[in-house]
Amino acid sequence: MAAHARTSAVVGLALVATVTAACSGGTGSHSGSAPPSPAPASHAAARGGNTPNSPAPTESNPPGDIPDNQVYVAYRPGGGTFTFTGFTVKVPEGWARTDQKNTTVFTDKLNTVRITAASASSAPTVGSVTNTVVPQLRTHVPKFAAPKVSEVPRHAGRVVLLTYQGDSAKDPVTGKVVRDAFERYAFYRSGHEVDLTLSGPVNADNVDPWRIVSDSFTWQ
Repeated sequence: MAAHARTSAVVGLALVATVTAACSGGTGSHSGSAPPSPAPASHAAARGGNTPNSPAPTESNPPGDIPDNQVYVAYRPGGGTFTFTGFTVKVPEGWARTDQKNTTVFTDKLNTVRITAASASSAPTVGSVTNTVVPQLRTHVPKFAAPKVSEVPRHAGRVVLLTYQGDSAKDPVTGKVVRDAFERYAFYRSGHEVDLTLSGPVNADNVDPWRIVSDSFTWQ
């Protein structure tokens, strides 16, 4: 009987040890496991870009605005393009240039400076521009609107200014059309008329650049 009791006690102790080890191992495995890995950062955050809820970056200049640090250079027409070359005018440096007969055009993005010279028997007036030029433009400028004719002072003297709006030509790449604002200055001296047309998007703030260009016109 004593031997049987000792045997039962040993078996009981072995069972307790086994159960305790099993419980200890399970608990240790759970508590000792590494915490869940954090979710990977989004591609935009990894690249330092905008997340879906962050605002888009603000453009430094609205479309069509000519920078304040734009440099201007004097342009004098050559005899190969113009039959009359007796004038100079400042134009923005670096703009693309296109020459046609008695016309030179400077362009950059959405803005244009167009210079045209022609013989004229008399000086343009508010009435002549209203009655002759406006109807011509109405047939050539898409969605021509809001014409206004007046006389304004410039360094070269008083000139006739025609302002109006119209649609630009369709961009060959994007297919977009821009609503443009035009300023057309008519300079005249001794049988020669030079028309200076400045254009850019309606919402562009180009008052100062256009004043620089139109005030720079000088007869030679």
